[in-house]
Amino acid sequence: MFRIRSQRSSAICNLYRASRSVEEIARLFRVESTIGNAAEEVYPKYSGLVIAEGRLRTMTWGFPREQISKKTGKLLKPTAVNNARSDQLVNPYGMWRDSFERRRCLIPLTAWAEAEGSSGSMTRTWLSLPDQPIFACAGIWRGSDEWGDCYSMVMTDAVGPAAEVHDRMPVILRPEDYDVWQHAAPDDARSLCVGYTGDLAIDRTSAPWRPR
Repeated sequence: MFRIRSQRSSAICNLYRASRSVEEIARLFRVESTIGNAAEEVYPKYSGLVIAEGRLRTMTWGFPREQISKKTGKLLKPTAVNNARSDQLVNPYGMWRDSFERRRCLIPLTAWAEAEGSSGSMTRTWLSLPDQPIFACAGIWRGSDEWGDCYSMVMTDAVGPAAEVHDRMPVILRPEDYDVWQHAAPDDARSLCVGYTGDLAIDRTSAPWRPR
């Protein structure tokens, strides 16, 4: 019997979970928190939890980018650029360099989702770390006029089981590298932008990628 490989979405991670209490996340990462409840499932333009400047904070997921109507030439509502490619972090003409060099953060999560299946009927596939109920991905952040403080998740080439789902994956940080990502020199931080080689749990669900 041959298995038909499902079609993979061209979009990178546009949904993740942080299904632990604010108090538990703050305790695990040994930071203070002055915020209340936060959403368990985070989409672009939603408020998510990040560890930045020694505190657990809420920011908007995605850097705003202007859109101009092709018909009218007028400005539209900005789109959210919620993923930053690791190979573009130091591009002098890109939107990431200043944030990468000066404002790196941790994004706590329990799983991230990718879309799999045929166009129009894609379903959610969740990826998580079975040995770490809560873990952190590499992030960068900045202020914005549109949404206040906002953040983007750093992505790199997928390896291992994650590559069966998508060709890119979040930069998953090991606990011993949390401080390096946040505070080390840019070259040292960039050396962490590699695919995760530890165990991954993959949960292919029947839940539609876009809720009806």
